[in-house]
Amino acid sequence: MSTQIFQFGEDIDGYPIRVLNERAVRAASGLLLLGAMTSFMNAMLLGNFQPTRFFVMVFMLDMAIRVFINPLFAPSMIVGGWVVRHQTPDWVGAPQKRFAWGIGLVLGVVMFWTMGINQIVGPINMLVCGTCLTLMFFETAFGICLGCKVYNLFHKEKAQLCPGGVCELPAAPPKRLGLGKMAVLLAFVGYAVAAGQWVAATRPVGLSQFDDMATLEDMGVKGAGQPGAVSVAPADPAEAERCQVPAFAKAMGHEAMWKQHHNCK
Repeated sequence: MSTQIFQFGEDIDGYPIRVLNERAVRAASGLLLLGAMTSFMNAMLLGNFQPTRFFVMVFMLDMAIRVFINPLFAPSMIVGGWVVRHQTPDWVGAPQKRFAWGIGLVLGVVMFWTMGINQIVGPINMLVCGTCLTLMFFETAFGICLGCKVYNLFHKEKAQLCPGGVCELPAAPPKRLGLGKMAVLLAFVGYAVAAGQWVAATRPVGLSQFDDMATLEDMGVKGAGQPGAVSVAPADPAEAERCQVPAFAKAMGHEAMWKQHHNCK
């Protein structure tokens, strides 16, 4: 086995092409997925896009090291490889991985330019983020490299040594799902629907019904809880201007989240 600094994949005796350890790749993808989900949820639920801007810069650098230098020196691969160091390596073809990570790098550059530099937030960014999350989730959870599947569309030499041997013809036809497993899945879906309806029906009294009088006081409603004494405090013009919701938040349907994040009433 030989490895150089500027090299994509490892030369392993017995393999016709350079390979990568799929176990380390999946571990690294899981680490990036964790960071992506954390920043994405901050943006979706709290209207705070700062963690996403930071993650985009980290993600872009990690992908650039993978594609242009050596995947073994990418921070996520270093940590992921160390975590699975006691597991038997699962060697898979490197060329298709480079193509797939190139897609990730392009998405990262787009996000860095729009959100990181220009601080543009909108549906396009959410679409790009969703695409990255989907790619990393399939890689982490199922060992399916969606970008590797696109590789075959642009290369005459098809991908080799794919995870699970899916690039080669299967020795036996895959097993069908079966009626028993289908019944279990349908029963589980029915249970999930019933559980969701029960949770909605037994929801505690919340702020949407304005039953929390203490919170109404915090929102500027004076005399909440006093019969006939509820009145709205006069608004401060400077505060009203500061709390004016930008167009991108309205377009995304995040007006309430934006106000919550900026402590606006």
